[in-house]
Amino acid sequence: MQKRETGHLLVSQIGMGCMGFSHGYGQVPSEKYAIEAIRNAYQEGCTFFDTAETYGKEMFEAGHNEHLVGKAVEPFRKDITLATKLYLNTQEVENNGLEKVIREHLKKSMKNLKTDYIDLYYLHRINRDIPIEDVALVMGKLIQEKQIRGWGLSQVTKETIQKAHELTPVTAVQNLYSLLERDCEDDVFPYCLDNQIGVVAFSPIASGLLSGKVTSETKFEGDDVRKFLPQLTQENIVKNQPIIDILHQFAKEKEATPAQISLAWMLHKYPNVVPISGSKNKDRIIENLQASSITLSNEEFKKLEKALAQHQVFGHRGHNESENSDFSKKWKNK
Repeated sequence: MQKRETGHLLVSQIGMGCMGFSHGYGQVPSEKYAIEAIRNAYQEGCTFFDTAETYGKEMFEAGHNEHLVGKAVEPFRKDITLATKLYLNTQEVENNGLEKVIREHLKKSMKNLKTDYIDLYYLHRINRDIPIEDVALVMGKLIQEKQIRGWGLSQVTKETIQKAHELTPVTAVQNLYSLLERDCEDDVFPYCLDNQIGVVAFSPIASGLLSGKVTSETKFEGDDVRKFLPQLTQENIVKNQPIIDILHQFAKEKEATPAQISLAWMLHKYPNVVPISGSKNKDRIIENLQASSITLSNEEFKKLEKALAQHQVFGHRGHNESENSDFSKKWKNK
């Protein structure tokens, strides 16, 4: 698989989000299956793996996903870029101090992941009670001490990125971005391109909708977070079907899948974007990674953009939910 830079880190141009092996998408597979899936992804060329300290909180204790990923990548840890995320609780910070809390969380994540450094350490969501400038300064110390190689933010606006970046250069921003969620194109991508910041796109296939496999008849069971997504209500799935039809048409012409076309579109559009898809199915994981071999010509890209522009997107969510709305209360583990 080809590589690209996210900040100063060199990663596979498609990464793997591992949350679904612990919670968030209904019944989770066995540990054996999950470890095999992660190792298969590495054999396919994926060198960028994403987890978080909170993944698993709904079904298992927090840290479950980090433990799982740590076991899976242990044989090739030095050959990959490993990303995890920090969740800051206001009361914990008030009681113990910000720097102490961040250091304790990092130490626990490193233990879970069986490593003595983290390549990319994200602040999972903005906490309005804790100035981002203070977080940036602590992250700068951790980088100097070589405990982390870089740091990032998730679900943030350009203004927040700029505040943080001016104090400690931001390596990557992990925001919601797909054919159906394109807010980041307005100012996040321009700022990140100008400042050599990577954009890691989570949910790049719109939680399965852009694959064509999620239909108005699909039922989301258990802890599946897709029950809460506005784009995945029965009504909006039907309304967004014209976009799915366009992807099917392009996929047929390119001998690819709709999901692969969605990822190829993204990779063509921005040199600093790295999508991480979050399937828990072995076959889907490999299919998504193989999108790196699908190349759109400039003419094909323009044709696709023109076709997509003719249709309204229904069920918009946006990338600044944690800063500007209460919607984030449902999403602090995503």
